[in-house]
Amino acid sequence: MNKNASDRIFISVGSNQGDRWAHLQRSIFRIEAEIGPVLQCSRVYENPAQGFEGDSFYNCCIEVSSSFSPLEVLHRLQQIEHSGGRERTGQGYSSRTIDLDLLLYGQQSILEAELTVPHPRMEERGFVIYPLLDLGIAKLKHPVSGKSIQQLAERCPDEQPLIPLKNRLLCSVNEAFSRLDYLAIEGNIGVGKTSLATRLGAEHNARLLLERFEENAFLPSFYKDPQRYAFPLEMSFLADRFQQLQEQLPQKSLFCERVFSDYHLSKSLLFAQVTLEADELRLYKKLYELMQLSLPQPQLYLFLQQNPERLLENIKQRGRPYEQNIQADYLRRVEEGYKLFMQQYPHPKLVVDVSELDFVQKTEDYQSLLEEVAVFLSRN
Repeated sequence: MNKNASDRIFISVGSNQGDRWAHLQRSIFRIEAEIGPVLQCSRVYENPAQGFEGDSFYNCCIEVSSSFSPLEVLHRLQQIEHSGGRERTGQGYSSRTIDLDLLLYGQQSILEAELTVPHPRMEERGFVIYPLLDLGIAKLKHPVSGKSIQQLAERCPDEQPLIPLKNRLLCSVNEAFSRLDYLAIEGNIGVGKTSLATRLGAEHNARLLLERFEENAFLPSFYKDPQRYAFPLEMSFLADRFQQLQEQLPQKSLFCERVFSDYHLSKSLLFAQVTLEADELRLYKKLYELMQLSLPQPQLYLFLQQNPERLLENIKQRGRPYEQNIQADYLRRVEEGYKLFMQQYPHPKLVVDVSELDFVQKTEDYQSLLEEVAVFLSRN
């Protein structure tokens, strides 16, 4: 059961529990990470459960390239199913969060206790045969029957309805981020916006647009005497952020290069709502609204949410002297401002709670965050 260079591996992916789209997409990302590159994905089809009473399924097929043997591919698929919440009972068909079947492994015919390839029931299942046709393999021969995939589709006895969904799943996390021309990452003080933007920018060849907070002369004074220095601080931030965005962001919807930023102009208004008095805020809002109308909006506004205790730990660790007196109550008020803004923000946005993640130091947490973003992008 060794893999040949010409082998083509095809896998069926299905789900009928919970967030079916997310289960399919996350499993494809896991297959890419643990088995090999996913070369293409079929359309996703919705169809009734077969052989038992249950919610309808989302199903698709994918083509994968891998250096693993068929049995190793099977074991890794089972591990991905288990990590995705699937518990095999051995008691017949039932609902499941994720179902991964190895359909074809090149032209190999395998009949063993653990594995049968080609999958013994693939010819009977419309939710397998028709997605395979989407992959452009109509002429590919079934290793046992010798019939082409097209012939199997014409003879398929399955008459259950298949409803194709509009969106297609992504083959990889990288594909998701390659679609972004302008990403804005936001969040409270110390959440890790700059670290994430910098790493993503390097990995996806994006130009970084980072906030110039260290150049603001009012910031140390504000943390010592907030009431006195709030208005000049917020006005200077607003002016500087607007100037930077106006100069460095393309003014058309068609971007000539990828831009990843660790802030959005809305940050200015959010902090001003926390720090300014009512009469100061009214004037500030008029200027902000005029400025933001002239700027392009990001394709994704990514908000990183984290509890104040973790934020204070991060602030302490990075050691900026003028930040060390920040209080948890101030961070909570900033967080509430962000939440209100996110409820009203009309463009694509995603909130990810990173309170239990250390995406700066731990690779697995970083990958988990990226997968969360990629799943969201695959829906839109």
